Amino acid sequence: MDAIQKLYEVCKVSLSEKGPLSSESIDKVRAVLDKITPSDVGLECEAQAARVWRSPQALSRKRVFPSSPAIRYRHIYECRSFSIGIFCIPASSIIPLHNHPGMTVLSKVLYGTVHVKSYDWIDKAEPLNLLKLRPARVVRDGEMSAPCGAMVLHPEEGGNLHAFKAITPCAILDILTPPYSSEGGRHCSYFRRCPKSDPSGVLLNRTKGSEFVWLEEYQPRDSFVIRRDLYTGPALKL
Repeated sequence: MDAIQKLYEVCKVSLSEKGPLSSESIDKVRAVLDKITPSDVGLECEAQAARVWRSPQALSRKRVFPSSPAIRYRHIYECRSFSIGIFCIPASSIIPLHNHPGMTVLSKVLYGTVHVKSYDWIDKAEPLNLLKLRPARVVRDGEMSAPCGAMVLHPEEGGNLHAFKAITPCAILDILTPPYSSEGGRHCSYFRRCPKSDPSGVLLNRTKGSEFVWLEEYQPRDSFVIRRDLYTGPALKL
Protein backbone atom coordinates (compact mmCIF):
# COMPACT_ATOMS: atom_id res chain seq x y z
CA MET A 1 0.00 0.00 0.00
CA ASP A 2 1.32 3.47 -0.91
CA ALA A 3 2.25 5.60 2.10
CA ILE A 4 -0.25 8.32 1.16
CA GLN A 5 -2.97 5.66 0.79
CA LYS A 6 -2.14 4.39 4.27
CA LEU A 7 -2.43 7.96 5.60
CA TYR A 8 -5.85 8.33 3.99
CA GLU A 9 -7.02 4.99 5.43
CA VAL A 10 -5.98 5.86 8.99
CA CYS A 11 -7.58 9.31 8.71
CA LYS A 12 -10.82 7.74 7.47
CA VAL A 13 -11.20 5.57 10.58
CA SER A 14 -9.73 8.03 13.11
CA LEU A 15 -11.29 11.39 12.21
CA SER A 16 -14.91 12.53 12.16
CA GLU A 17 -16.96 15.61 11.30
CA LYS A 18 -16.33 16.72 14.89
CA GLY A 19 -12.60 16.08 14.73
CA PRO A 20 -10.51 13.23 16.17
CA LEU A 21 -12.46 10.36 17.71
CA SER A 22 -9.99 10.25 20.62
CA SER A 23 -6.46 11.22 21.64
CA GLU A 24 -5.38 7.74 20.57
CA SER A 25 -6.80 8.47 17.13
CA ILE A 26 -4.54 11.49 16.77
CA ASP A 27 -1.57 9.36 17.82
CA LYS A 28 -2.39 6.83 15.09
CA VAL A 29 -2.64 9.50 12.40
CA ARG A 30 0.53 11.18 13.57
CA ALA A 31 2.47 7.90 13.56
CA VAL A 32 1.64 7.38 9.88
CA LEU A 33 2.18 11.03 8.96
CA ASP A 34 5.64 11.02 10.54
CA LYS A 35 6.72 8.37 8.01
CA ILE A 36 5.61 10.30 4.92
CA THR A 37 8.53 11.42 2.75
CA PRO A 38 8.69 13.79 -0.26
CA SER A 39 8.95 10.85 -2.64
CA ASP A 40 5.64 9.50 -1.27
CA VAL A 41 3.82 12.57 -2.59
CA GLY A 42 5.70 13.39 -5.80
CA LEU A 43 8.11 15.95 -4.36
CA GLU A 44 11.48 14.17 -4.41
CA CYS A 45 12.97 16.46 -7.07
CA GLU A 46 12.04 19.60 -5.10
CA ALA A 47 13.31 18.02 -1.88
CA GLN A 48 16.71 17.27 -3.41
CA ALA A 49 17.04 20.87 -4.62
CA ALA A 50 16.04 22.23 -1.20
CA ARG A 51 18.71 20.13 0.53
CA VAL A 52 21.48 21.96 -1.35
CA TRP A 53 19.74 25.35 -1.50
CA ARG A 54 22.52 27.14 0.37
CA SER A 55 25.33 25.21 -1.30
CA PRO A 56 27.58 26.79 -3.98
CA GLN A 57 26.98 23.62 -5.99
CA ALA A 58 23.22 24.10 -5.86
CA LEU A 59 21.09 22.85 -8.74
CA SER A 60 19.68 25.41 -11.12
CA ARG A 61 16.72 26.73 -9.14
CA LYS A 62 14.79 27.72 -12.23
CA ARG A 63 14.75 24.10 -13.37
CA VAL A 64 13.19 22.88 -10.14
CA PHE A 65 11.19 25.66 -8.47
CA PRO A 66 8.60 27.90 -10.16
CA SER A 67 9.77 31.45 -10.91
CA SER A 68 6.51 32.79 -9.45
CA PRO A 69 6.75 33.82 -5.77
CA ALA A 70 3.23 32.52 -5.18
CA ILE A 71 2.63 29.88 -2.54
CA ARG A 72 1.10 26.76 -4.07
CA TYR A 73 -1.37 24.30 -2.61
CA ARG A 74 -1.51 20.71 -3.85
CA HIS A 75 -4.90 19.32 -2.94
CA ILE A 76 -4.96 15.60 -2.23
CA TYR A 77 -8.32 14.87 -0.59
CA GLU A 78 -11.20 16.46 1.32
CA CYS A 79 -14.43 15.25 2.89
CA ARG A 80 -16.61 16.53 5.73
CA SER A 81 -14.30 14.93 8.30
CA PHE A 82 -10.82 15.92 7.11
CA SER A 83 -8.69 17.34 4.34
CA ILE A 84 -5.18 16.45 3.17
CA GLY A 85 -3.02 18.82 1.14
CA ILE A 86 0.48 20.22 0.69
CA PHE A 87 1.64 23.84 0.80
CA CYS A 88 4.74 24.46 -1.32
CA ILE A 89 6.32 27.72 -0.13
CA PRO A 90 9.10 29.57 -1.99
CA ALA A 91 12.10 30.82 0.01
CA SER A 92 11.35 34.01 1.99
CA SER A 93 7.59 33.71 1.38
CA ILE A 94 5.20 33.97 4.32
CA ILE A 95 1.83 32.47 5.20
CA PRO A 96 0.52 35.13 7.60
CA LEU A 97 -0.76 34.39 11.08
CA HIS A 98 -4.11 32.63 10.74
CA ASN A 99 -6.50 30.56 12.83
CA HIS A 100 -8.16 27.13 12.70
CA PRO A 101 -11.42 27.63 14.66
CA GLY A 102 -12.70 24.41 16.23
CA MET A 103 -10.17 22.38 14.26
CA THR A 104 -7.31 19.99 14.97
CA VAL A 105 -4.34 20.34 12.62
CA LEU A 106 -1.40 18.04 11.94
CA SER A 107 1.45 19.61 9.95
CA LYS A 108 4.61 17.92 8.73
CA VAL A 109 7.55 19.68 7.07
CA LEU A 110 8.39 17.44 4.09
CA TYR A 111 11.47 19.30 2.90
CA GLY A 112 13.30 22.55 3.61
CA THR A 113 13.42 24.83 6.64
CA VAL A 114 10.57 26.99 7.90
CA HIS A 115 10.21 29.41 10.80
CA VAL A 116 7.03 28.75 12.79
CA LYS A 117 5.42 31.20 15.19
CA SER A 118 2.22 30.09 16.90
CA TYR A 119 -0.13 31.36 19.59
CA ASP A 120 -3.11 30.31 21.70
CA TRP A 121 -5.84 32.70 22.78
CA ILE A 122 -5.69 33.64 26.45
CA ASP A 123 -9.34 34.72 26.76
CA LYS A 124 -10.79 31.38 25.65
CA ALA A 125 -13.95 31.71 27.74
CA GLU A 126 -14.95 35.08 26.26
CA PRO A 127 -17.38 35.31 23.31
CA LEU A 128 -15.47 35.24 20.03
CA ASN A 129 -15.27 38.73 18.55
CA LEU A 130 -12.51 38.81 15.98
CA LEU A 131 -12.84 42.55 15.41
CA LYS A 132 -11.46 43.50 18.82
CA LEU A 133 -7.96 43.21 20.17
CA ARG A 134 -7.41 39.88 21.91
CA PRO A 135 -4.44 38.67 23.95
CA ALA A 136 -2.61 35.53 22.83
CA ARG A 137 0.18 33.50 24.41
CA VAL A 138 3.26 32.53 22.41
CA VAL A 139 3.45 28.73 22.04
CA ARG A 140 6.20 28.24 19.46
CA ASP A 141 8.79 30.55 17.94
CA GLY A 142 11.58 28.82 16.06
CA GLU A 143 12.76 26.99 12.96
CA MET A 144 11.86 23.48 11.86
CA SER A 145 13.83 21.54 9.27
CA ALA A 146 13.01 18.29 7.51
CA PRO A 147 13.19 15.50 8.42
CA CYS A 148 11.23 16.08 11.62
CA GLY A 149 8.10 14.90 13.37
CA ALA A 150 4.66 16.37 12.77
CA MET A 151 3.25 19.29 14.74
CA VAL A 152 -0.20 18.90 16.28
CA LEU A 153 -2.39 21.83 17.27
CA HIS A 154 -5.77 21.51 18.92
CA PRO A 155 -8.84 23.80 18.87
CA GLU A 156 -7.78 25.64 22.03
CA GLU A 157 -4.16 24.70 22.61
CA GLY A 158 -0.94 23.78 20.91
CA GLY A 159 -0.73 26.92 18.75
CA ASN A 160 -4.13 27.17 17.01
CA LEU A 161 -2.98 30.40 15.40
CA HIS A 162 0.24 30.09 13.44
CA ALA A 163 2.38 31.71 10.75
CA PHE A 164 5.04 30.25 8.47
CA LYS A 165 8.07 31.92 6.90
CA ALA A 166 10.11 29.81 4.48
CA ILE A 167 13.84 30.03 5.23
CA THR A 168 14.52 27.82 2.21
CA PRO A 169 11.96 26.46 -0.26
CA CYS A 170 9.80 24.13 1.82
CA ALA A 171 6.70 21.98 1.69
CA ILE A 172 4.25 21.35 4.53
CA LEU A 173 1.70 18.54 4.46
CA ASP A 174 -1.45 19.54 6.39
CA ILE A 175 -4.28 17.43 7.74
CA LEU A 176 -7.25 19.49 9.00
CA THR A 177 -10.04 17.86 10.99
CA PRO A 178 -12.70 18.94 10.43
CA PRO A 179 -11.66 21.10 7.44
CA TYR A 180 -12.52 24.75 6.92
CA SER A 181 -16.23 25.12 6.17
CA SER A 182 -18.48 28.13 5.61
CA GLU A 183 -21.49 26.03 6.53
CA GLY A 184 -19.81 24.90 9.74
CA GLY A 185 -18.69 28.41 10.67
CA ARG A 186 -15.01 27.52 10.32
CA HIS A 187 -13.57 30.45 8.41
CA CYS A 188 -9.88 31.25 8.00
CA SER A 189 -9.11 34.66 9.52
CA TYR A 190 -5.76 36.45 9.50
CA PHE A 191 -4.21 38.37 12.37
CA ARG A 192 -1.41 40.80 13.15
CA ARG A 193 0.29 42.04 16.28
CA CYS A 194 -0.72 45.37 17.79
CA PRO A 195 1.10 47.45 20.41
CA LYS A 196 -0.75 47.49 23.69
CA SER A 197 0.52 47.46 27.25
CA ASP A 198 -0.62 45.55 30.34
CA PRO A 199 -0.15 48.14 33.11
CA SER A 200 -2.15 46.17 35.67
CA GLY A 201 -0.08 43.03 35.17
CA VAL A 202 -3.26 40.92 35.05
CA LEU A 203 -2.36 39.15 31.81
CA LEU A 204 1.21 38.60 32.93
CA ASN A 205 -0.14 36.75 35.96
CA ARG A 206 -2.59 34.73 33.85
CA THR A 207 0.17 33.62 31.48
CA LYS A 208 2.53 32.83 34.38
CA GLY A 209 5.15 35.16 32.99
CA SER A 210 5.27 33.68 29.47
CA GLU A 211 5.34 35.96 26.45
CA PHE A 212 2.01 37.27 25.18
CA VAL A 213 0.89 39.70 22.49
CA TRP A 214 -2.25 41.53 21.36
CA LEU A 215 -3.71 40.43 18.04
CA GLU A 216 -6.30 41.94 15.72
CA GLU A 217 -7.91 40.57 12.59
CA TYR A 218 -6.86 42.09 9.27
CA GLN A 219 -6.91 41.41 5.54
CA PRO A 220 -3.52 40.45 4.04
CA ARG A 221 -2.18 42.47 1.10
CA ASP A 222 -3.17 41.52 -2.43
CA SER A 223 0.40 40.29 -2.98
CA PHE A 224 -0.34 37.34 -0.69
CA VAL A 225 -1.46 34.61 -3.09
CA ILE A 226 -2.00 30.88 -2.70
CA ARG A 227 -2.44 29.15 -6.05
CA ARG A 228 -3.85 25.71 -6.68
CA ASP A 229 -1.19 23.33 -7.98
CA LEU A 230 -1.31 19.84 -9.41
CA TYR A 231 -0.73 16.96 -7.02
CA THR A 232 1.74 14.62 -8.71
CA GLY A 233 1.95 11.80 -6.18
CA PRO A 234 0.14 8.45 -6.17
CA ALA A 235 -3.61 8.70 -6.64
CA LEU A 236 -5.81 7.66 -3.74
CA LYS A 237 -8.11 4.67 -4.03
CA LEU A 238 -11.33 5.87 -2.42
